[in-house]
Amino acid sequence: MKGIRDDIRRFGIDILCADSYRNAKKHVQHGNVSVFRHSMHVAEMSLKWARKLPIRFSEKELVRGALLHDYFQYDWHGRKSEFPKIFKMHGFTHAKRALENAKRDFDLGHIERDIIAKHMWPLTLRSIPKHRESWLVTAADKYVSLMETLHILKGDLK
Repeated sequence: MKGIRDDIRRFGIDILCADSYRNAKKHVQHGNVSVFRHSMHVAEMSLKWARKLPIRFSEKELVRGALLHDYFQYDWHGRKSEFPKIFKMHGFTHAKRALENAKRDFDLGHIERDIIAKHMWPLTLRSIPKHRESWLVTAADKYVSLMETLHILKGDLK
């Protein structure tokens, strides 16, 4: 995992060093896992899978999109949404907010934008991932979320 973490740092140094990104350490994602730690778990799993699959991926865009996929910058537990009733749930709204924030704070390519915007598929049925990197991060996010919820992957919050 050390080589993977080194590559995540190399590809995402500007993201990881940004104060706005470090604030994600304060927000709970799943159980005792912060949004920051969750995003790191997703980046690690995405890169690990990319290196095992017989498919070529843009590792830099994969990592950067994974790091920013939940860059919504608020505590979503008990949060009221400005969206219509059926779409109030965080699961329907946060990808859009994460993309807006990421575009504001970082230079993003089209694959990174697609990863962030589409990572909640299939919940967001019409937001189908277009790129293999987006599909991989979407799958890694689902897997990591389950592992965090079941406390198989360790959190960083008390």
